[in-house]
Amino acid sequence: MKILLLEDDPLLSKILTKHLSLDYEVTPVYDGERALAMVEEEKFDLLILDSNVPKMTGLELIQELRDYNDTTPIIMITAYQDTLHLKKAFTHGCNDYIKKPFELDELDMRIANITRTFNIEQNQLIEISKEILFDALNNQIIHNDKIFSLAKKESELLNYLATNRTRTISKEELTQNLWTYETMPSDATLRVYIRNLRALIGKESIETIRGMGYRLVS
Repeated sequence: MKILLLEDDPLLSKILTKHLSLDYEVTPVYDGERALAMVEEEKFDLLILDSNVPKMTGLELIQELRDYNDTTPIIMITAYQDTLHLKKAFTHGCNDYIKKPFELDELDMRIANITRTFNIEQNQLIEISKEILFDALNNQIIHNDKIFSLAKKESELLNYLATNRTRTISKEELTQNLWTYETMPSDATLRVYIRNLRALIGKESIETIRGMGYRLVS
């Protein structure tokens, strides 16, 4: 699992990076603008954001990401103790909130809860249907004990649809979350990816909602 850690305190950043790197791939950054640039360049599974950082605060960064339909799970770290700041964080779109000072075990538990909620555990097989499983880590479809390999972008696309299977995902949301600005695909290219996935998991498994986008059928 890839984690972006935004923390401007050098000592705390070093401690958290060293601890989290035992289990995850961690990218530390020290200001909000750099964090935004990294999210635009790479796909992360989880964002851990300090609220009070230079150039762009954690709250401003969350709002910016959510305004562009980036649904990457976010845990906010803050030294604020008031409930008003807590309310603002959740209103802006964070998924969990941890107050300083905190134990590393508490952070571990919150990360574990996020990975369960958003199906991003590294060794988890995602059930597409009764006969079909999706191994996101190895980019594979398992159908009646037969294994079919997916291209990396096909795997990312299916994983995004599976993680958000309770709602319809627009073309804009897919492209903004799975591609960089320079590599965004055309509508025709996106349809090719969808067609390739349907060939493996069934034509009816990915529903096209006219004028809205796509939805993975449960």
